Amino acid sequence: MRLIFLLTLLAFPVAEIWILINLFQQYGSWVLLYLVGVGLLGLQLIRDEKLLFSGRMMQSLSQGGNPMKAMFGSARNIFAGLLLIIPGVMTDVIAAILLIIPIRNGGQLPPNNKHGKAANDDVIEGEFRRED
Repeated sequence: MRLIFLLTLLAFPVAEIWILINLFQQYGSWVLLYLVGVGLLGLQLIRDEKLLFSGRMMQSLSQGGNPMKAMFGSARNIFAGLLLIIPGVMTDVIAAILLIIPIRNGGQLPPNNKHGKAANDDVIEGEFRRED
């Protein structure tokens, strides 16, 4: 089992380099432009996630949700950013798949319902009996 894992781990960079060489032979310097652009997008994703992490954490705590969901979501985005920075097409595909997978709400209140009030909060329910 360890041998299969080790061979897979060693084959991944070789496959990345082979794909990049084939793409460079077909498309020339456009591949280099693609790699630089995707690397910059990954760097921007990491920077944005660092700025938004504390806000997401506070929002999750104030809404009574699970803060681990916010932490895992931020970790997923940072990992996807790192994969985008690493040059290669397969890592970019893995990063795109990570970013596409949605994070479930995990029992949190909906974002527009901050205080848990009902939509018809001005309605008073009760029984009515007329006395003359």
